Amino acid sequence: MMATTLQLVIRVFVLISAIIIHEVAHGLVAERLGDPTARRMGRLTLNPIPHIDIMGSIIIPGFLLMSSSPFVLGWAKPVPIDIRRFQNPLRDFGITALAGPVANGIQMVIWIVVFRLAASLGWPLWVGFLAISGASINMFLGLINLIPIPPLDGSRIVAAFLPVEMAVRYLSIERFGLIIVFGLLYMNVFDGFFNLMFVLLEKMLF
Repeated sequence: MMATTLQLVIRVFVLISAIIIHEVAHGLVAERLGDPTARRMGRLTLNPIPHIDIMGSIIIPGFLLMSSSPFVLGWAKPVPIDIRRFQNPLRDFGITALAGPVANGIQMVIWIVVFRLAASLGWPLWVGFLAISGASINMFLGLINLIPIPPLDGSRIVAAFLPVEMAVRYLSIERFGLIIVFGLLYMNVFDGFFNLMFVLLEKMLF
């Protein structure tokens, strides 16, 4: 029982930190590209409270964690971005969007290194579980955000390569986007791809 509780706490910690760093990365890159909105609204912080979205940060990931789902999905309040402040709105919006998955990729690599150190130096088992959770959750969040369906980051990246009018129409389906994504996940459309990625992650870890 204690082990299961500890594992749940670790996965919650990893998920929250992965989501927050993802969002802060968006804000930091947006600021470098000319939009300080996130900083002005107090969102460039690792304090989880300003980032919490009741549904995306608590209810849905909590349900998935408690159900021992192999996949954990969650999100924070999107960092506010004013694309009018960008020199090249579509291009810079795409670069800002890419920053989130890149931040997850960097975290994944760090957790892989931690796991290898834990294994070689004989650190406690919970450290190894922490590292595996960190690597797998960050990989999953990074990859799912690259799906090119608005409002996921992948759609912003794709829009950067489209003519302005086409990009606006493409991004306008955002209000239906999460329904589409959840529908595709429910139908296991991405299972083969994610299983392949987890196999590759396992090879990197072991």
